[in-house]
Amino acid sequence: MSFIRSDEAVVHEIHGGRFVSYVRPDTGSRDLAAWRVEIPAAMVGPTHTISQEEAFYVLSGRLRLTIDGESAELRAGDAAVAPAGSALAVTNTTDQPAHMWVTTRVGLTAELADGNTITPPWAH
Repeated sequence: MSFIRSDEAVVHEIHGGRFVSYVRPDTGSRDLAAWRVEIPAAMVGPTHTISQEEAFYVLSGRLRLTIDGESAELRAGDAAVAPAGSALAVTNTTDQPAHMWVTTRVGLTAELADGNTITPPWAH
């Protein structure tokens, strides 16, 4: 069993968001990766196709998640699941930052609209 302290979190910044990685192979997980993402006010994240299922839980603020063309406004306490192979986009349409907890399987990749593939270090 692994216990992960806040000072063991690793921060990555990409596409305007701040990803704070907690659960990953080097903290003892074999199958899961989990992180907190901080989405600044008015941020529009790029649409990307995910290789693994992802689960989202909004910790604070409000976000618009679009999964395969279907959008929903989520508030603190709301959750969503994006299946593997789905196109995903996250947008903060407010003037306040928002925070979300995300969980997926280790090994997640994401393909951007331009064909480039991202291998997020917080999921490996």
